[in-house]
Amino acid sequence: MNAETDVKAKIIFLVEDNKADIRLIQEALKNSSFPHQIITVRDGMDAMAYLRQEGEYQNALRPDLILLDLNLPKKMVAKSWQR
Repeated sequence: MNAETDVKAKIIFLVEDNKADIRLIQEALKNSSFPHQIITVRDGMDAMAYLRQEGEYQNALRPDLILLDLNLPKKMVAKSWQR
């Protein structure tokens, strides 16, 4: 068996609301030497649903890499734990 043919495509999970930035990342990775699949969501709520495999994302693949825009619309705020 050849190691190059046995390489599984890496799942890149892109959380980005800006279409131009999505396109830029896709273009940057287009000619990369490693097999990959880019999965994109546009806001924090969809990102959390994807990672939790909820709703339409119940069969979502677990990402190998997450690229996260920190200034997203619809961010989920973590609840603080009170004692």
